[in-house]
Amino acid sequence: MKEGMGKVAVAAAVIGTAAAVGVAALVVRQRIKTSGRWARVMAIVKEFEEKCGTPEGKLKQLADAMTVEMHAGLVSEGGSKLKMLISYVDNLPTGDEKGVFYALDLGGTNFRVLRVQLGGREDGIVHQEFAEASIPPELMSGTSEALFDYIAEKLANFVDEEEQRFHQPPNRQRELGFTFSFPVMQTSINSGNLIRWTKGFSIDDAVGQDVVAGLTKALQRKGVEMRVAALVNDTIGTLAGGRYTNSDVAVAVILGTGSNAAYVERAQAIPKWHGPLPQSGEMVINMEWGNFRSSHLPLTEYDHGLDIESLNPGEQIFEKMISGMYLGEILRRVLLRLAEEASFFGDEVPPKLKIPFILRTPEMSAMHHDTSSDLRVVGSKLKDILEIPSTSLKTRRVVVQLCDIVATRGARLAASGVLGVLKKMGRDTLRDDGKKTVIAMDGGLYEHYTEYRECLENTLNELLGDETANSIAIEHSNDGSGIGAALLAASHSLYADEKSSSNVA
Repeated sequence: MKEGMGKVAVAAAVIGTAAAVGVAALVVRQRIKTSGRWARVMAIVKEFEEKCGTPEGKLKQLADAMTVEMHAGLVSEGGSKLKMLISYVDNLPTGDEKGVFYALDLGGTNFRVLRVQLGGREDGIVHQEFAEASIPPELMSGTSEALFDYIAEKLANFVDEEEQRFHQPPNRQRELGFTFSFPVMQTSINSGNLIRWTKGFSIDDAVGQDVVAGLTKALQRKGVEMRVAALVNDTIGTLAGGRYTNSDVAVAVILGTGSNAAYVERAQAIPKWHGPLPQSGEMVINMEWGNFRSSHLPLTEYDHGLDIESLNPGEQIFEKMISGMYLGEILRRVLLRLAEEASFFGDEVPPKLKIPFILRTPEMSAMHHDTSSDLRVVGSKLKDILEIPSTSLKTRRVVVQLCDIVATRGARLAASGVLGVLKKMGRDTLRDDGKKTVIAMDGGLYEHYTEYRECLENTLNELLGDETANSIAIEHSNDGSGIGAALLAASHSLYADEKSSSNVA
C-alpha cells in the first residue's frame, strides 16, 4: 500500500513539474510574442517618423518650390497648381472707415448676417451684432432663386430689427460684404461666377452664373435696399480684418478645417492681369495654396491612401498634410496599421478603428496635450471614440508620439509655405525701411491646437534666422470671414472718401 502511494506521489510530482515547466514555457512564448509584437510596433513608428521628416534643408526647398509655383500662377490661368486668383481687392481697410456696414457669410450649410458700426481711427469697431441661420436641405439642391430668396429674407428680417441709431443717412444705400466660400472666378470686386459647388450643395442652374447678381435680384424681390460692395473669401476677409487693426499686415493664412493663404502683391508683378493698373498699384492675391504639390513633400503611404479614397483624389495635397480635416485621419490610418500588423490594441482589430474620419483632429489635439502621469485623457479618448476598453501606459505613450509626429510635420510644412510667400514678396530678409511684416492667422487648428501653433511659429523663426525673424510677426485675426467682409464693403464703399481709399501697402 505504501509502495503504491509512493508511486502516486512521484507521478503527481512529475505532473506538477511538467505543468510548471509548461506554464513557464507558455509565459516565455507569450513574452517572445509580445516582444515580437512590440518590436514590430516600434519599427512601424520609426519608419513613419523617418518618412515624415522635415529637416531645415527640405523645408527651404519646399519654400523655393512654393515661390516658383506662385510666379507661374501669376503668369497665366492654369499655369500652376496654385490658382493665384486675382481678388480685385486693391484697397484694404485703413482704420479711417466710418459708418454701418453689413456682411453675409455663406460658408456651408449655415450662414451668418452681421452688422458692424465703424467709428474711424479713434473709435474703431463701435458695435457689432449677428444672426445665424441654417439652410434647409431641400434648398441645397433646388434652384438658385429659392436659395437666394431664403437668404435675402433672413437678411431683410435682420435689417428690420435695426435700432434707430443704425438707420442709414438720406440718399445712402446700405452696403454689404459677401463672403462666399465656394470656388468662384471673380470678375470684379463685387462680381464672380460660381465654378462648382462643394460641401453638399448641388444647384445646377447657379454654376457659371454671377452669385452677386443672384443675391442682388433676391434682395430686390424682398424689397431690401442693399448693394453688394465686395465679394470675398474667408482668407481675404482675414487679411482685411488684420489690416484694419495693424497697417503692417500683408499676409493672411487660414489653418482650420481647410487651409489657404492670401497676400498683397504688386500689380505690375501679375502678368495675367490685363485691366488698367489699380490706383493703389497693388492687388490682393488669393493663392488657394491647399493645392500646392512638390516632389519635396514628405508623403507617406498613409497620405497616398487618404488621397486615393478622398472625394478629390490628386487635389489639395498640401491641405491634406497640414489642415484640421485630415490630421486626425492620418493618425487613424497609422493606428489601424499598428493594430492589423502588430496587434497594437490586442489580438482583435477594434472595429471602430476601420471607420474613416472617426478620429477627429480636436480629439487628436486633446490626446497630444495630455500631461497627466498616466495619460488618462488618451485612455478615455481611445475608449470613447474607438471603443478600446483598456490600454497600457506604454501603448498610450506611443499614441502621443504619433500625434506629435503628425502635428509636427503639418506645422513645419505650413511654416515652409509661409516662408515661400515671404520669399515671393521679398520679405524673407531684413527690410531697408525697418518695418515689420505681419501675418494674420485664423482658423480653429491654429487657434486651439497649441502644440501645432507653437511648432509652426518656432519653425518659421528657425527658417528665417533670429535677425530676420524679429521683423516678422504673427497675429491671431479672429472672425475674418465675417467682420473682414464688412470691412471690405467699407473700404470699397461708393461713399468712401479719398482718405479711406488709400493704398493697400
